[in-house]
Amino acid sequence: MGFAFVTSACGSCGHLFSYHPNRVPSLRDASGVRQPICVNCIAQANIVRKKNGLDPIVPLPGAYEPADENEVNWDDHD
Repeated sequence: MGFAFVTSACGSCGHLFSYHPNRVPSLRDASGVRQPICVNCIAQANIVRKKNGLDPIVPLPGAYEPADENEVNWDDHD
């Protein structure tokens, strides 16, 4: 058994971070491509969401942790 994680730039702040490719929160860019969002940007977004009466964004469990290689769906990356 192996583990997998992806490292790339946050779609919001640009900082590099590692994440589970199928569980990390993301936004679509102007081209419609999903861009991963780091935990710090999610925390900042939740401050604004709370002020605006919106529910917080709650990342899926394991979103920022390595994944069992057998549970990663490599086709789910549009």
